[in-house]
Amino acid sequence: MTRDVVVIGAGISGLSTAYELMRHGHDVVVLERQVVIGGNAISERLDGFLMEHGPSTINAAVPAALEVAQELDLAASSVDLGAGVRKRYLLDAGKLSGISVHPLGFFASGYLSRPARLSLLGEILRPRRVSATEETIDQFTRRRFGGEFARKVMEPLAAGLFMGDSSALSVSAAFPRLVEFERKFGSVTRAVLHARRGRQPGRRLFSWPDGIATLPRRLAQLLGARIHTGTTVKRITPLASGFEVETAPGGTIRTRSVILAVQPHVAAALLEHVDPEASEAAGGILAPPIGVVYLGYRRAQVAHPLDGLGFLSTRDGSRSISGAQFCSTMFEGRAPAGHVSISCYVGGARNPELARLPASDMAHLVHEELSGVLGIKGAPVVSRVRHWARGLPQYNLGHLERRNTLESANDRVPGLILTGNYLHGVSIANCLASARAAAEKAHRLLQERDTPSHQDARPAQKPAGSSRPGQIHRLLRGT
Repeated sequence: MTRDVVVIGAGISGLSTAYELMRHGHDVVVLERQVVIGGNAISERLDGFLMEHGPSTINAAVPAALEVAQELDLAASSVDLGAGVRKRYLLDAGKLSGISVHPLGFFASGYLSRPARLSLLGEILRPRRVSATEETIDQFTRRRFGGEFARKVMEPLAAGLFMGDSSALSVSAAFPRLVEFERKFGSVTRAVLHARRGRQPGRRLFSWPDGIATLPRRLAQLLGARIHTGTTVKRITPLASGFEVETAPGGTIRTRSVILAVQPHVAAALLEHVDPEASEAAGGILAPPIGVVYLGYRRAQVAHPLDGLGFLSTRDGSRSISGAQFCSTMFEGRAPAGHVSISCYVGGARNPELARLPASDMAHLVHEELSGVLGIKGAPVVSRVRHWARGLPQYNLGHLERRNTLESANDRVPGLILTGNYLHGVSIANCLASARAAAEKAHRLLQERDTPSHQDARPAQKPAGSSRPGQIHRLLRGT
């Protein structure tokens, strides 16, 4: 039997890609080497607390996010950010500064010096860049907004979103809208003023009462027996019209198309003898380790009001925490009554060695540091650490070229398609959009192969399990 599509990887990218193909009416199977599905989207209950081991929110501003939630009948049960999220906090030189989420928050706050605020105002007057040379986030920000804003705002933001280094991350890959704003409007400030005003950052984030794992669980429920866990892919062999996928312990599967929805280092290994160009590109994407420290306290132990999403920290050799989330403020039900919960993130490109500390050492280090920042008295009532040996993919300089190589794999090896958080964004919403694009590409490919001209070039007997007529989805909107 020949399958229409084999999807390798049962994280959110793989599951959502398979779900879209199933909706198109294709015969799809998902192979996952782990015994559980969901990738790093793990939500765990701990004595009334809810810990997110990986991502904790979904951005509704990305159209695919709300569309998928509605299609999966998960929209009605979603929960929005709590009303207690009123500020954004930045930690610099040991001082925590609260900044209003209002667009003019940075101007009203004393976090930035007066010269830095004047430099922000002057961004609208600076000429647009004409060179096509790729810039880092730090280079772009210093050129447009000044050095203080680059160091005290964008550097911690890059560390918070990517666990990355703003002096290495490509601004075109990580924040393409900023580059587009300058190109189209001549100024980021002018572009923001041109857009609708008064929108509060972060207000379009959502989750579910039982956490982000609700999404992969629902996808797995709908896919059912199409998912095969505990199955390792050993080799992919291209054929004249399709592929052979050798697995352990499941044997060999014949398929018309293969979609890789795995981490870049896994993709590099699987593609080594299939598409060396894509293998090299995937192997060039770094993913430094990350440690997640989840701490629960009695509310009376914490002096800080916790009236925000959390805080981000500037680069400071004496600090281990890159960022923290005030989980119990973000969403209801994240901590028992009279308690609060906080997730802290260490490691990444800044301090990869810290992410390798033993759990007890990491938890102690983070608790001590957090106590000084938030005025915490006493030990946590709940403490849990998650080690991720490979964290978020780094969109470093050259990423656009690597991404183009990966997305053109189908041109070199027809039927080979890649998707995942190392292409167009690390967030769940971006993964959902990329998954839809991958599914659409596979669907169109299979349709083309089923046209009379393609059928004439193949044996008269159509392989078993080939695609059935299915619903044709609308074209994806850009993310």
